Amino acid sequence: MRHQKKTVRLGRKADHRKALLANQVCNLIEHRRIKTTLAKAKAVRPLAEKMITLGKNGSIHARRTAFSTLRHKDAVKKLFDEIAPASTDRNGGYTRIIRLGQRKSDSALMALIEWVDVSVVVEEKPVEEKTAKKKEPKAEPKQKEVKAEEAKGKEKEKPAAEEPKKKRRWFGKK
Repeated sequence: MRHQKKTVRLGRKADHRKALLANQVCNLIEHRRIKTTLAKAKAVRPLAEKMITLGKNGSIHARRTAFSTLRHKDAVKKLFDEIAPASTDRNGGYTRIIRLGQRKSDSALMALIEWVDVSVVVEEKPVEEKTAKKKEPKAEPKQKEVKAEEAKGKEKEKPAAEEPKKKRRWFGKK
């Protein structure tokens, strides 16, 4: 029986799991929201909340404890200076997990984990509208361009046998 063994293993050895969770929390601190699998998001939440609690304390000992877990100076600095002060009036529940549905490739449940109190700056790329595959008829060139083309055509009057274009039909790969 697995009494008192509630650690989420995530299919990894202990050192790999600790490094994974520390990196996830550092990315969460840096980007303020991350997209990951639901299982990883649920495993990251307790560690992230412990780091916020240390940040609210603000002592040198708390800073060193956070650094021993996260191992990134910039993340610890941002945690103690920006993120933890925003959560001073809240007693726990610093993160939010939003379910996103299944990933297309392997159908893993995806989730978005973010801070509750920190305003999120979302940098979304503008979505480009898809164009139709059919070519639009070309606009007729201006009269000056037509006259220039006629002058060139008169200079090079060579009988050229033009072959009609054949439609290509692709039934398979070549």
